[in-house]
Amino acid sequence: MEAALSLPRGTVTLAAGYFDALHAAHVRELAKLPRPVLAAVLPCPGELLPRPARAEMAAALRMLDYVVIAGEGDVETLIARLAPRAVARLEAGDAARVRQLIDHVHRRQTR
Repeated sequence: MEAALSLPRGTVTLAAGYFDALHAAHVRELAKLPRPVLAAVLPCPGELLPRPARAEMAAALRMLDYVVIAGEGDVETLIARLAPRAVARLEAGDAARVRQLIDHVHRRQTR
């Protein structure tokens, strides 16, 4: 987190999300953001994967330039200290994608 806070103010786009079930929609959404992009991997209720694993997967996405494991309240700290050019809050979409994945798996199991 400290390394992210040392980035120059006003130079990055902040993308905050769970990144729990990576989906093609993540790629499409993130590719639209102005670069460089800092992704903040947030705590996720009912997570499928632990935050370090989710951060590692997010770091593999070529449209993300920086990835940080964030805690509760860290997004507000990042916004205050970095003054990002833009902020993309992905939590709601991420949660919906996880629900869709779980529903899909349950439907397949009941066939």
